[in-house]
Amino acid sequence: MIDFGIIAAGDGNRIKEEGSLLPKPLVEIESQPMIGRLIGLMEQCGANSISVIVNSDMPDVLDYLKTLVPSMGCELKLLSKKTPSSMHSFYELLQVMKPENKFVITTVDTIFRREDFKKYVDTFVNDPHDIDGLMGVTTYIDDEKPLYVETEGHSRIVAYKDEPFKGVKYVSAGIYGLRTTAFPVLQECIDNGVNRMRNFQRKLIEKGLNLDAFDLGKVLDVDHIADIEKANAFLV
Repeated sequence: MIDFGIIAAGDGNRIKEEGSLLPKPLVEIESQPMIGRLIGLMEQCGANSISVIVNSDMPDVLDYLKTLVPSMGCELKLLSKKTPSSMHSFYELLQVMKPENKFVITTVDTIFRREDFKKYVDTFVNDPHDIDGLMGVTTYIDDEKPLYVETEGHSRIVAYKDEPFKGVKYVSAGIYGLRTTAFPVLQECIDNGVNRMRNFQRKLIEKGLNLDAFDLGKVLDVDHIADIEKANAFLV
């Protein structure tokens, strides 16, 4: 059993400006709202609880999530709030989640295959080495501003970089598996006015936490209308 979280507090402005009539979390992937699909995947992975932070300007998303509660096999915790960055959403989400040990958080618009995600979760849950985190990575660069991940040995993460470098193999997939050892680092980032998830991840390395990379294969982001068709074709 493991606790899961979903960050769905963004504005979704790009997809809205391109003509989407639905808030981004309700855009359909595999014939269901992408946030509902993601919750289903987490339940299949043995979720103890699933916590979601939703943009308070998107009441339709919150209403949809409430309709899922009666049929769910685990607790669904909901938080409606606007935040200045994804890192702050991450922080607010953890106040609701209160995980005892390990947890996995992902952004709502990250699209991956069911079997790849389950393998990732199983690997993290059953890790015998007590690493501080297992971070999802991909070799498929689909992000407009990718975060490049430098590894050494089999999979140990040694740096996060904004620019590509010689021998670069991975970029962040927006999937974060961490233990509660990361809490003090996140609190320090909040207290010191640090912004952005990538800077929090850099701070984890700086503080000496042991993070491994897990290659999830192909991972897509749904940021534009054209990405919806691309995501559905990928998952067939």
